[in-house]
Amino acid sequence: MKLSLNPILVFVCFVLLVATGCSSNDNSTPTYESELEELSLLRAEVEALADASVCDGTSECKFIALGSKPCGGPWSYLIYTTSIDVEQLQAAVKDYNQKEAVFNIKWNIVSDCASALQPTSISCENNSCVLTY
Repeated sequence: MKLSLNPILVFVCFVLLVATGCSSNDNSTPTYESELEELSLLRAEVEALADASVCDGTSECKFIALGSKPCGGPWSYLIYTTSIDVEQLQAAVKDYNQKEAVFNIKWNIVSDCASALQPTSISCENNSCVLTY
């Protein structure tokens, strides 16, 4: 009887080892840190695109709502000029804002519910865009 149990025990252990060895260790599920890093990189790209704009007599200063606060509304307003591909910037900002909104919901992000102050006007002074609140 002991001899017949050992092969069964060995077989069961073998099956368990194979099953655990073949199980998928899927590390493709994003973590909080990896998603936060992705958002940070995307925001840096958006800001770099806006920073490439030039304020002079041939371009117009503008601003766009940037970010998605958990309570709603943007975190801030990004200044840019029409010297860049405005449609590309607007699409990048829209993509960033949507991804941040999804991130906030997924990870239960909270913040104060204060609204970012929207500028009342913007002008170009000494080759710099100046916001007025």
